[in-house]
Amino acid sequence: MTDNQAAPLGPAALSERDRAVLAMERRSWSGPGAKERAIREGLDISPTRYYQLLNALLDDERALAHDPVTVNRLRRIRDAQRARR
Repeated sequence: MTDNQAAPLGPAALSERDRAVLAMERRSWSGPGAKERAIREGLDISPTRYYQLLNALLDDERALAHDPVTVNRLRRIRDAQRARR
C-alpha cells in the first residue's frame, strides 16, 4: 500500500493517527530535534505521548500487518535495548 492509498476501514483497521505514527518512523531525520518538531507539528502530540503510542503499536498485530518492515525493525531495536538493561 502506498501513502496515497486509503487504508481499509473496519474494526481491524488502524486509526489514521496510528498509521501516521508508523509513517513517521519510516522517515529519516536530518538532525537532532527534527523528529520531535515534526511530531509536535504534524501529529499535534508531545514526543512522550508519541513514544507511548509507538510502543503500544509494536505489540499490535494490526500494525504488523500494516507495516511489517517498520514494526519488525522497531521490535528488534526495542528487544536489544531491553536485553542490555
